[in-house]
Amino acid sequence: AANPIVREIPATIGRLAPQQAQQAQIKRVAAYARVSTETEEQQNSYEAQVSYYTQYIQGKKEWAFAGVYSDEGISGTSIKKRDGFNRMVADALAGQIDLIVTKSVSRFARNTVDTLSTVRTLKKHGVEVYFEKENIYTLDSKGELLITIMSSLAQEESRSISENVTWGQRRRFADGKVSMPYKQFLGYEKGEDGKPRIVPEQAEIIRLIYRLFIEGQTPAAI
Repeated sequence: AANPIVREIPATIGRLAPQQAQQAQIKRVAAYARVSTETEEQQNSYEAQVSYYTQYIQGKKEWAFAGVYSDEGISGTSIKKRDGFNRMVADALAGQIDLIVTKSVSRFARNTVDTLSTVRTLKKHGVEVYFEKENIYTLDSKGELLITIMSSLAQEESRSISENVTWGQRRRFADGKVSMPYKQFLGYEKGEDGKPRIVPEQAEIIRLIYRLFIEGQTPAAI
């Protein structure tokens, strides 16, 4: 029989060479730390968190350090005041972070509603959050369970928050206390007694507005 023809197929480099594959698996990891710093003990706790997460992330070969975002001396009751948190989320959505490491669910955002909203937004962009205390990654099965549980809690918590806010306002009104948006309110400022106080310079503008209106001027003309 004739000798079979053997065709040699040379080896080729795959889509990802070994070095490229290793780089593709490396995650850009950032940490979020928050603590109130009203006391020296809390200040030390804050500094310890920043130091811990820096070493923790840099100590893993499969992780690339993307920084520690932090909010110092902020209670967390208002997410709008947490500049470090908001900057971290913005960077993550911009594609600069793959994984966020934080101490616990309770330290991540001010309540269940905010946590759920942020986690969902990050998840849509492929960004994972690791809650160290609970040992939960938001993109795995335990993370899905966490999101499901938070979803069930969020509706009740949102209703409770709304009721608390409206109840607080009703109590203030009943006590004769009025909340006014002074920064966007012309003619008055908050007095030392907590009541509105006329600002003389602005009062002149108010009188002019009323006079022009009485004379028949339109709002646009005024």
